[in-house]
Amino acid sequence: MLTQAKREFIEFMMSADVLRFGNFVTKSGRNTPYFVNTGNYRTGKQLATLGKFYARLIHETLGDQFDAMFGPAYKGIPLAAVTASTLAQEYDLDKPYFFNRKEEKDHGEGGNIVGYKPQDGDRVIIIEDVITAGTAIRETMPVLQACADVKVTDMFISVNRCEVGQNPGKTAVMEVGEEFGIKVHALVTVQDIREYLADKEEYAHLLPLMDAYMKQYCVF
Repeated sequence: MLTQAKREFIEFMMSADVLRFGNFVTKSGRNTPYFVNTGNYRTGKQLATLGKFYARLIHETLGDQFDAMFGPAYKGIPLAAVTASTLAQEYDLDKPYFFNRKEEKDHGEGGNIVGYKPQDGDRVIIIEDVITAGTAIRETMPVLQACADVKVTDMFISVNRCEVGQNPGKTAVMEVGEEFGIKVHALVTVQDIREYLADKEEYAHLLPLMDAYMKQYCVF
């Protein structure tokens, strides 16, 4: 169901040129009529607004039932940072955050983890932009498991594309749940985006493209 909050988030992404329509190729090699690139957030106001959307969803979903936030390099880094800041400012929930480097540092403090150092038993949540085929999460889990004996409970993303993962009939989100025991929460789904477009006459030409793509790659 397309709630007012979801409508506002879709329009926010479009205004920031983060949600775009056209002809794109995803990380998994699929041609898609829409693309979500959180790397296009580039102003302080945009980042502050984004943090409010994420923080609200986390607070509504988990309250304070987690110990730390992890932002996978690279796009997850500003997402985790601004979410941590907003949770502290708006909900008085001061939780640590950390992120990884793509390449391990051999000087200074060394290692590939920056920020909070996870402890055994920590409940960690992941802050990311999207899940398409689940490739990124499979790269992220070994990084987290190498830090400490942590439990990754939940993952928060901007858009659930609802796309089939490595197994027919299952989305990448379903696979992540089964493989790692992680619950994935999205601010909006591809159905929400499609419903939003259907309400706007100027986007009528996109509906057949969205429908064809969803029929080929999505599982609901």
